[in-house]
Amino acid sequence: MKLNVQHHNLRSTHELDSLIENRILALEPRLQIDEANVRLECRPDESPAFSARIHLVTPGPDVVAEDCDHTIRAAIDKVLADLEIEINRRALKRGRRVRSHRHSPAELRLNRARR
Repeated sequence: MKLNVQHHNLRSTHELDSLIENRILALEPRLQIDEANVRLECRPDESPAFSARIHLVTPGPDVVAEDCDHTIRAAIDKVLADLEIEINRRALKRGRRVRSHRHSPAELRLNRARR
């Protein structure tokens, strides 16, 4: 996995960078991540001033989350929570599709062969 962290109007700290890296790596057992693009930004003229955006490049549809808060740590926690929710939602959707009452492609082929 390739990890890109961009800081805009914000100093890079080892604590924040390692927090982001560890939390994104923790997502990998549930989702294959080819690349993670993280943008941390401080906008002093807006309220809340800190925003975080994470774009995960995956083999299927990409996962993107963006959030803001009054501290950078809180913004990061919110955006990572949003990513978790989206990944869980996709896993549930995939599970429902498998358990649906539709025929699988293999079953359809067997039914056609019997005719």
